[in-house]
Amino acid sequence: RRPVPDSLLYTSCTTMASLAVSTSDDPASNAYSPRSTAILKGDTDAVPDANGEVPEDTELVSADGYAATEVFGGKSLSCLGYTYDDIILLPGHINFGVDEVDLTTRFTRKIALGLPFVSSPMDTVTEHMMAIMMALHGGLGIIHYNMTVEEQAKEVRKCKKYKNGFITDPFTLTPEHVVADVQRIKETYGFAGIPITEDGKMGSKLVGMVTNRDIDFVEDPETPLKDIMSTNLIKATEPVTLTEANTILRDSKKGKLPVVDADGNLVSLISRTDLMKNRDYPTASKDATGQLLCGCAVGTRPGDRVRLDALVKAGIDVVVIDSSQGDSVYQLDMIRWIKETYPGLQVVGGNVVTQSQALHLIQAGVDGLRVGMGSGSICTTQEVCAVGRPQASAVYNVAKLARRFGVPITADGGTASTGHIVKALSMGASCTMMGSLLAGTEETPGEYFFQDGVRLKRYRGMGSIDAMQQGSEKRYNWTGKAAVKVAQGVSGAVVDKGSLKRYIPYLTQGTRHGLQDMGAISVAEMHDSLYNGKLRIELRSPAAQREGGVHNLYSYEKRLF
Repeated sequence: RRPVPDSLLYTSCTTMASLAVSTSDDPASNAYSPRSTAILKGDTDAVPDANGEVPEDTELVSADGYAATEVFGGKSLSCLGYTYDDIILLPGHINFGVDEVDLTTRFTRKIALGLPFVSSPMDTVTEHMMAIMMALHGGLGIIHYNMTVEEQAKEVRKCKKYKNGFITDPFTLTPEHVVADVQRIKETYGFAGIPITEDGKMGSKLVGMVTNRDIDFVEDPETPLKDIMSTNLIKATEPVTLTEANTILRDSKKGKLPVVDADGNLVSLISRTDLMKNRDYPTASKDATGQLLCGCAVGTRPGDRVRLDALVKAGIDVVVIDSSQGDSVYQLDMIRWIKETYPGLQVVGGNVVTQSQALHLIQAGVDGLRVGMGSGSICTTQEVCAVGRPQASAVYNVAKLARRFGVPITADGGTASTGHIVKALSMGASCTMMGSLLAGTEETPGEYFFQDGVRLKRYRGMGSIDAMQQGSEKRYNWTGKAAVKVAQGVSGAVVDKGSLKRYIPYLTQGTRHGLQDMGAISVAEMHDSLYNGKLRIELRSPAAQREGGVHNLYSYEKRLF
């Protein structure tokens, strides 16, 4: 057991003793302030301050719980590391509604998010569907690399093309192309609104448009587009703002609005479906051009530099260097090379769990850090390699260092509930990266199957033998193929969670309730409370952990929403 710091023990004992002897009706017989004396006499009007708040009176109330510095460090503490379940956060004072809680945060120095949610780059979690839905809700998806370079770049393009402001690089065709060319684009990318220019390139004269309505009833796929394209077009002329262009599109009731320069050359394109997405997802994570934010994971081998070049061309906004142990010369070299080659690209390094690891990556130039080693539900690194760190201790200690350099950290692993999300953020994380929490949703890769009447989906760790055989071995072995693969993860199945359209709002509201109960109206305010000691924490015994969950029931049904 951890001893109580002498300062807290002294405060608690002396306060109780004072209360026991200070019951005289004569105010002069005690040493309390006038306000404290009024409270002891039952004058409740004396409790609120001028702003209607209830300030703490140190003469009457001792400090409950402990500051983070006392829990995670200090001369009187034992050498224990703590997980999320080991700690409990004490409630604060609420003076705002749950819908007022602001969850905006930063994933890197320059990438801001509306929600502190990031999907993990695992081959059973994040491809384009997950990345799209995460970004639409205000989070971010990191596409895994257990695929070819071309396949990963294609996943990025699908995400970036899904929701656009000004589409500056739309697919264009010439009048001599045929209907079959439009059909191929539609089958591959899901849309058929294509500008027709004189030479089939951006920047040349716009001569027409082809949409679904133009090709739906054409029987001959070899029909030239010049015979079916629409030529009576409503256009916007530069200079035009996105708001002005959207107004023209809305008033014209057209599906696409081409934007041309003074000479009639195609400059960009705007889609009606994007207006609808803006309405349905007002807090979507977007870049400066209105496209959804998208990230990708890469390794540290020489071939990953070629991979990254293709991903940058596809439009990624951030790259996550994926390694189980991030403090290596291979990752440091990769970070420096990326910063020299693509200075505008945001880089997240990791994984790390100690301050020394984090400092090395920060000095190399990372814009964000990924924290966690062996804490994931499908990860066996701590068991197999005997290396890692309990997640709450890792997040707190790395965040304390990283904040001095303005580098946000993302808690990766060990997140099994909204309560764990709240604890990760309260320990200093700016975002939480989720794998098992999102596994089993409709947007994850793979097919559903039934087992014993339960609808399930495959979920596996990137350190499992199955995933290593697909290419993730480089996450654990940086120099080449190992003669013997040592698994650091398992393969399994998770229950169907439905669509993220319902699941993310549940995670969001649960996180907001957690911050509200602590009296923090924003992630930034909660971080301030962590470092100034206002956020109070206690450790939980095994019995307390059992008490904090469902207990003493013969049977029950647990519904999330």
